[in-house]
Amino acid sequence: MHGTAPQATPPRGTAPQAAPPPGTAPHDPFVRVRGAREHNLRDVDVDLPRDALTVFTGVSGSGKSSLAFGTVYAEAQRRYFESVAPYARRLIHQVGAPRVREITGLPPAVSLEQRRSAPNARSSVGTVTTLSNSLRMLYSRAGDYPPGAPRLDSDAFSPNTAAGACPECHGLGRVHTTSEELLVPDPSLSIREGAIAAWPGAWQGKNLRDVLDALEYDVDRPWRELDAKDREWILFTDEQPVVTVHPVREAGRIQRPYQGTYMSARRYVMHTFSDSKSATLRAKAERFLTSAPCAVCGGGRLRPEALAVTFAGRTIAELAGLPLTTLAELLGPAGDGDETARVLTADLVARIDTVTELGLGYLSLDRATPTLSNGELQRLRLATQLRSGLFGVVYVLDEPSAGLHPADTEALLVVLDRLKAAGNTVFVVEHHLDVVRHADWLVDVGPRAGVHGGRVLHSGPPDTLASVAESATRRFLFDRAPRPPRPVREAAGWLRTGPITRHNLRGLDAAFPLGVLTAVTGVSGSGKSTLVGALTDQLPDIDRVVTVDQRPIGRTPRSNPATYTGLFDVVRKQFAATDEARERGYKAGRFSFNVAGGRCETCTGEGFVSVELLFLPSTYAPCPDCHGARYNAETLEVRLRGLTIAEVLDLTVESAAEFFADTPAAARILRTLLDVGLGYLRLGQPATELSGGEAQRIKLAAELQALRRTPTLYVLDEPTTGLHPADVEVLMTQLNALVDTGHTVVVVEHDMDVVAAADWVLDLGPGGGADGGRIVAEGSPTAVAAAPGSRTAPYLARALGG
Repeated sequence: MHGTAPQATPPRGTAPQAAPPPGTAPHDPFVRVRGAREHNLRDVDVDLPRDALTVFTGVSGSGKSSLAFGTVYAEAQRRYFESVAPYARRLIHQVGAPRVREITGLPPAVSLEQRRSAPNARSSVGTVTTLSNSLRMLYSRAGDYPPGAPRLDSDAFSPNTAAGACPECHGLGRVHTTSEELLVPDPSLSIREGAIAAWPGAWQGKNLRDVLDALEYDVDRPWRELDAKDREWILFTDEQPVVTVHPVREAGRIQRPYQGTYMSARRYVMHTFSDSKSATLRAKAERFLTSAPCAVCGGGRLRPEALAVTFAGRTIAELAGLPLTTLAELLGPAGDGDETARVLTADLVARIDTVTELGLGYLSLDRATPTLSNGELQRLRLATQLRSGLFGVVYVLDEPSAGLHPADTEALLVVLDRLKAAGNTVFVVEHHLDVVRHADWLVDVGPRAGVHGGRVLHSGPPDTLASVAESATRRFLFDRAPRPPRPVREAAGWLRTGPITRHNLRGLDAAFPLGVLTAVTGVSGSGKSTLVGALTDQLPDIDRVVTVDQRPIGRTPRSNPATYTGLFDVVRKQFAATDEARERGYKAGRFSFNVAGGRCETCTGEGFVSVELLFLPSTYAPCPDCHGARYNAETLEVRLRGLTIAEVLDLTVESAAEFFADTPAAARILRTLLDVGLGYLRLGQPATELSGGEAQRIKLAAELQALRRTPTLYVLDEPTTGLHPADVEVLMTQLNALVDTGHTVVVVEHDMDVVAAADWVLDLGPGGGADGGRIVAEGSPTAVAAAPGSRTAPYLARALGG
């Protein structure tokens, strides 16, 4: 069944098509997709209406993103790049041509995905929305300058330019320093015993100790007994002397003298913190640093001459630190002066209104983008598109409701309607039922995930999905039975935190019940993530804390479900135990594609090679030697019950569970992956191909299979993001199983069905930003649903059937 759209039903809210002028081809009101085979799509044919809001639904892994992003958007991008000069084309990242026979009626497309670029301390709300540009122009052209001061160019008001950045902190607003107490926490130790905790471990740390020894410093005396002048030089010198090091001989190892360079502890920490690509190393370095506002700019990030200019009595740094709603209120009356100020403030206020309309009025322009959720970042980009005034394009959005409280979702629907009313086509991949019900057209993909999905079950108005029995979405849209009463579990004790003062939390004290499932709720920006971030294993009464987030399980294709869960170790040992492997002397390491020996060296175990095409972008092709298998021919001659190691990695979790049914260690891991609904994933599926929801469930499966007996606190921040309601049911079964075995689960959540199924609810608010940060209501779901002053209460009452 290909689900070709019936053309007799026009999209809701669209005007009848006017007759085309004589002699011209009629305008096709549909984007027509024929023969889509991207990922798991099964030669799909579907027609998607233009000038309408179309929502793509289906369980996680069903193929809806492959259709919306991997096929429709990828083809629109490919066609656009065809018009770009070949030389310029190679400089632009391209997603590649999709596997589809034909697409007709496709306008240019704009993609608004939840992917984020590399964290950048200089990227902020103001730079993403370009509101900072307008604010800088306002100060440059209409600011109040000190008497006799020359007018400054707008670049002088940017902390990201040489003309504007404070010379002391380089435009960051804070300076990082360290001290002897931080670098040497235990002065009773000698340098050889590791007194300088900030130094690296392994060979690099040993090298620095050996260099100090060669420089004739005593590395065996307790640190506190060393001369103060020597301690100062060792920790803080900027000198980098080079000396000949004669390593201490070790049995069985030949170690020759070498030239070693000294680097002080402060220099090492600062270098690692500012330049290292490793998040782990940067986090370790940060432990040895203190951060304080820059003494020169006072945290304003700009040169003194820029901070001397004011508007409405405030510097640009002060305005950039205000919540957007407050900023708009202040700018309105301030623009009543000259014509320049009036025009610039009116433009700024109009653009801020678009952002606040999407429920983001609590953000400030100087809020760094690494601190934003994926949903917040996507909505900021959406606000920018609303102001761009484009029409006649296809917008492809990836779950714009992610991270949105139900109260904010209503505002999102207004914005999507405005995009459509401006003459655009809006395609949305979405699970939120309110958004699904609001659609003009619904494309339901399934029926299940992976090899069991990839078909269009329905393409038409939402209400006609009711007759499609195969659809997993139909039950949640049309067959909602009243929630059966469930006994609320009693707390086994209480975990008390606080007072917490961070972001918008001001001295907040909170208590979490142990041994139950707690949901933390509240509008976007109310302080939920900040509150649960304070739950660490440093608190009394808690031995172990596990945070199960949606970050990738790895940043390269070498990481996959088998490697992350430990299954790959079991599989490699199984291959090493075969008669063929033993005869050849192959150990388990031979069957890893990450190390030399058994892997294909042509592609170094990647399975593909990069092909340079001169003026065109580089492309990837299967390795000419291993043809994508990742291993060399000799390794692939070893078989386990008829399958090579490459063929085992190509099995789905479901198939592998049958194949390894008689191997207890493998069967246990595979059972937990099945229990969290990931039976469709391939064991060797690259981490880069997994969604955030899939990565989170793999992490949960890794925890479940570990059989831990220590009472553990599991913290999940919005675990239902990217999950279909059917997948949410599977997730809740697992979370309840954790609680029933003596663990504690805390979830930050906007899905009211999940909140209604919790034992305890902590509701923060009442608003976002400065209007939030307080506990508005707490108690059982029924109690919070009746709480006055809670913006969550009416939506929770509806989910409870009230």
